[in-house]
Amino acid sequence: MKSLILKDLYNIGHNAKSMIFMLLVLAFALIPSTGVEGYIIMSGILYSMMIITTFSFDDQSKWMKYAMVMPVTKKDIVISKFIVLLIFSAIGAVTGLVIGTLGGIIAHKDIFSSVNNIFTLLFTGVASLVISEIVGSMSIPLLFKFGAEKARILLLVSCLIPAAIFFGIYKLFTLLGVSFTEHSIFILLCCSPFIALVWNFLMYKISYALFARKELLY
Repeated sequence: MKSLILKDLYNIGHNAKSMIFMLLVLAFALIPSTGVEGYIIMSGILYSMMIITTFSFDDQSKWMKYAMVMPVTKKDIVISKFIVLLIFSAIGAVTGLVIGTLGGIIAHKDIFSSVNNIFTLLFTGVASLVISEIVGSMSIPLLFKFGAEKARILLLVSCLIPAAIFFGIYKLFTLLGVSFTEHSIFILLCCSPFIALVWNFLMYKISYALFARKELLY
């Protein structure tokens, strides 16, 4: 399992500098206009999408054919992708939080003007990790099903489906007369890691089922 994770991390390592450079450019472009919070969330999502690149490397090197004769199971391969996604999402959230904070200070956003602003910044980092995990995990079944190149075309689906589900839940609560106060939003944020965990488990089950069916193709 460890070797599978390290393989993806080593393969993607050359993208680290270019990704940080991209985030710095986006920080100067977006933070003054859209604020720090949106930038932090965007950073997490961008990093989580690097999971697609790991699949692209696997396809180009015919890795799956080689993996099938190694002492690793299909379950190990699928789980390793979700662990790598978690690492990417965490790095993206932390990097976005650090660069976003520095950019906010430079742009005079008063992010440290009160305790509430500081807590908002930290909760935004958590939200970035959760959203990145949800969006990124949605792409993994598509990658196992269609491969990296076709999945890139369907990438928008991985963003729209979770958004549609959560919007539908929001509208349902609204129709039932449930109002979203600051207290309820705070509770929802506290529960969001559990929601992301359940969502990832569901995506893992789907991914494993799809990958298991492709056994004869390898």
